[in-house]
Amino acid sequence: MTRWERALKRVIDILGSIILFVLFLPIMALCALLIKLQDGGPIFHRRRVVGPWGEFDAFKLRTMCPQADAILQQDASLQREFEVNSKLRSDPRITSVGAILRKLSLDECPQLWNVLRGEMSLVGPRMITADELKRYGEAGWIFRVAKPGLTGFWQVQGRQEVPFEQRVQMDLFYVQNWSLRLDCEILLRTPLVVLRGVGAY
Repeated sequence: MTRWERALKRVIDILGSIILFVLFLPIMALCALLIKLQDGGPIFHRRRVVGPWGEFDAFKLRTMCPQADAILQQDASLQREFEVNSKLRSDPRITSVGAILRKLSLDECPQLWNVLRGEMSLVGPRMITADELKRYGEAGWIFRVAKPGLTGFWQVQGRQEVPFEQRVQMDLFYVQNWSLRLDCEILLRTPLVVLRGVGAY
């Protein structure tokens, strides 16, 4: 990206996140109420992820039970599956409300605040933790030059159905072939993919 392209992308991020935040605020309020009523636990979950300026907390609506970490640590088979894909297909830690939020990607809505703060972009590489970054190997450079995205190329290509190694290649493709047109195509395709529930778990 040139300096002007970066500036234009940032303007789109600011305007887009403000508009979407206002539109989704009533839905987020309802989701927050349902989360609180279900088990009385915290509404938000902070996921520590990496970006061009180091690690930061990405905000999400909580979709797992409060004792999620303990459940994972107590089951060796779940730990092995998580180490391979960084996800669990049939995750026993996800609450009934959380399953719906994940299916519709509503749990990601608070990340609009991260976009507004400049830590994330509306479109970008997949959001990953420092441990996942190690698995990217030489491809890890993309997170030094590009902000993680609320949506991205891999999300509109199958989401969790895509193997980890292929996700890395998709992130590389996005960063190496970035254009405003590509961002617009991804943004337009995202609602359809979300409504279809493709690869959401």
